[in-house]
Amino acid sequence: MNHLDCLTIDDATLRQWRQDFHRHPETAFEEHRTAQRIAEILDQAGLPFVSGLGGGTGIIATLQGRLGDGPSIGLRADIDALDVTELNDIGYASRVPGKMHACGHDGHTTMLLGAACRLAAEPDFAGRVHFIFQPAEESEGGGRVMVEEGLFERFPMEAVYGVHNWPGLPVGEAAVHNSAVMAAFDVFTLKLKGNGCHAAMPHLGCDTILAACQLVNQLQGLISRETPAHQTAVLSVTQFHAGDAFNVIPEGVELRGTLRCFDEMLRQRLAQRFRDAVEAQARFHGLEADLDYQPRYPATFNTPEHAQRCATVLEAMPEITRVHRDQPPSMASEDFAFMLNERPGAYIWLGNGEDSPALHNPHYDFDDRLTPIGVEYWAQLVRSLLSSEQET
Repeated sequence: MNHLDCLTIDDATLRQWRQDFHRHPETAFEEHRTAQRIAEILDQAGLPFVSGLGGGTGIIATLQGRLGDGPSIGLRADIDALDVTELNDIGYASRVPGKMHACGHDGHTTMLLGAACRLAAEPDFAGRVHFIFQPAEESEGGGRVMVEEGLFERFPMEAVYGVHNWPGLPVGEAAVHNSAVMAAFDVFTLKLKGNGCHAAMPHLGCDTILAACQLVNQLQGLISRETPAHQTAVLSVTQFHAGDAFNVIPEGVELRGTLRCFDEMLRQRLAQRFRDAVEAQARFHGLEADLDYQPRYPATFNTPEHAQRCATVLEAMPEITRVHRDQPPSMASEDFAFMLNERPGAYIWLGNGEDSPALHNPHYDFDDRLTPIGVEYWAQLVRSLLSSEQET
């Protein structure tokens, strides 16, 4: 009996898989149950796979088409959740305190699993597909780890593709960018240290609060006055930790945040000017500065011809009512950029609903109506790219 005889891939099955992933969220490099469940489904479908990748929880399944030799491509889904406490009152809400699938990776995983199973049942294409289940997309760079571990050497592929759900776009609509999709991002932790003192006698110490407040304002000048108007950049201080008492100017202050842009030369210049500003402000106030500035993800850029192929596939799908080609890129970031830095390809958005809460919101939920659309998109993309009459 074929493995697939006991594995029905219908909307109810997809919904069951997705909601099971949602109940059991796991964060970066800890996706052990998630990986086990993915492996079980792939095994049921008779798909060979390699596990233990990308820091230990990544999986890659490979399917050879029955129409002969052809190109090899990769399809990628992220599998991790976030450190967010879910506030949804739903039967499949997170059972793990402080963690939830607030970005829809439960849906991305399900869509790719569904496509893998469907294509395994009818591998009517020429070439090979690698289904990449990647851990740790959320800030920890699982995509980078997979590339560094030899993703493209162990699993050769000519191109690689990704999908993300997108709140604000109606279900049934999609967005495809010709070039820039998501921004690069860096993170910083800055500790300022001086002499603490009584709040009534600030002249006897070094006012770390004043220095930090002035620095937060000064850093915004890097965007408003040093970034060319035709380029986009965002600097956000997201954490400010200092003090324990009403009447004490604290000895130390800690600031954290991110800097994002698209242009790599601008990114490097802003990083250096950030360091210059910190050094100058600390010197002016007589403080010690300890800056940990870390480049995290590069910007995500589509290859134009591959983006066009994706758009063409979407436009031919009855389930898709509109394909946007003029959506502005997002200042959010995506570690799929590490894969696109190594191979051509494209990363597209599928609408998760006009009224959907934003990504990373405790009320967010992936729309199960989107799952079969995503499965169909992946299946049609493979058949388009790996047609025996075309080359990638």
